[in-house]
Amino acid sequence: MRALIVDDDFYSRSFLEYILHPYAACDAAVNGEDAIMAFKKALEGGSPYGLVFMDLLMPVIDGPRALNEIREIEKDFGVADDACCKIIITSVLEDGEDTHNAMYLGGATSFLQKPVDEKSILAELERLGVIAADA
Repeated sequence: MRALIVDDDFYSRSFLEYILHPYAACDAAVNGEDAIMAFKKALEGGSPYGLVFMDLLMPVIDGPRALNEIREIEKDFGVADDACCKIIITSVLEDGEDTHNAMYLGGATSFLQKPVDEKSILAELERLGVIAADA
């Protein structure tokens, strides 16, 4: 599986990559614009991302807009609903409008409150069926 980690904070990207590297080949993007380009390029190359971790608050293009564009790219490429990548939002926002929009309007798969820890990340990946429970 391939994973894309999208966060403007170096520590957050590094931490997620450290946790995910046993389960996925990880790429990183520092803003939504880079994420959109990487996501589209992966689909064009026939090696799509199965998992995206995305921060909401980022420069250039923020997380909600990038999320919407990624879902549009999947539609443009004819990706079936059940084959869409899992997008996990990670944010310091608890219950803001951006969080609501990402989850209910943007098509995010799930949400994890920052600061995230390894146990909650692995539990969420198990819940989503991305990794096996005994991983």
